[in-house]
Amino acid sequence: MSKQVDIEPEWAKILQDYFSSERFQKLADFVREEYVKKSIYPKPQDIFRAFWLTTFSNVQVVILGQDPYHGENQAHGLSFSVPENVKVPPSLQNIYKEIQNDLGIRKDLTTGNLISWAKQGVLLLNAILTVVANNPASHREKGWEELTDMVVKTISDKREHVVFMLWGSYARSKKTLIDSKKHLILEAPHPSPLSAYSGFFGCKHFSKCNEYLRKHGKRGIEW
Repeated sequence: MSKQVDIEPEWAKILQDYFSSERFQKLADFVREEYVKKSIYPKPQDIFRAFWLTTFSNVQVVILGQDPYHGENQAHGLSFSVPENVKVPPSLQNIYKEIQNDLGIRKDLTTGNLISWAKQGVLLLNAILTVVANNPASHREKGWEELTDMVVKTISDKREHVVFMLWGSYARSKKTLIDSKKHLILEAPHPSPLSAYSGFFGCKHFSKCNEYLRKHGKRGIEW
């Protein structure tokens, strides 16, 4: 990660106080050193990809993940998403199954690239933006959470009628950052195979999301 933060200009302005802080410089120095010493995902140019694809003024939905996929070629800067020609991970397969059950949309299980969602205003945000290869949560509590908490709180404070999808206990712990009077918070267990059958399947978050957006004069998401 270079000294200059490669992030979309609208987000850069919103987050400029944090990016100019000593705390961020410490995080940036740590991440830069990690890329030199270890295999880190995603590629440096993809760290802030979610922000380039979904500008602040275009955010309609936030889907919060914990940290990037830690397998080779999987992470590309969007929570739950993988690049083309990469096997669809189990959690995303379960998300697709729920979309099919909820909306009757048959999903293509050969592609896990969710860029089309991001371009419609779905901020696919991981709370932690980098990870060591094959070592999940390895960059936890290094500073990323302060930045992404700020992103969630700023969306809550300065926007209206955004849908926040919080899946799993980690994402649900961010609920305190969100004003439930201004926004819709949808909570469910994580779509991982370990927990999908305990309430993620049948949550109907995708139809509930679109119903809420349309109620407030917005277009639904083409899931």
